[in-house]
Amino acid sequence: MAAKKAAPKKLSLAPVLDLNEAQALHGKLMALRGNDLAIDASSVERIGALCVQVLMAGAKSWEADKQSFTFSKASDAFTKTTQLIGVNIDHLMAKEI
Repeated sequence: MAAKKAAPKKLSLAPVLDLNEAQALHGKLMALRGNDLAIDASSVERIGALCVQVLMAGAKSWEADKQSFTFSKASDAFTKTTQLIGVNIDHLMAKEI
C-alpha cells in the first residue's frame, strides 16, 4: 500500500514585499521547510528584488530537499516584477490538471 502524501502547506504573501519584509519572509519559509509548499502571491502589489531572491533561494532549498515548491496563484504585479528583473518563475507555477 502506497503512503498517502500530505497536502502542501500554504503561505500567503503580503501585499508589499520590500526590504523590510525580506527577513520576515525568510523566517516564514524556514518555519515551513521540510513540507511541500504552495505559495499564494495573488495579493502582492509590490515586490522588491531582495524578496524575489529570498523566494528563489527557498525554491532551491526545497528542490535540494526533494519537496514541492510552487506558486498556486500570482498577481500581475508579482509576475511582471519577476519578469522585469529577469527571473523566470514559469517552472514554479502550479499546473492545472
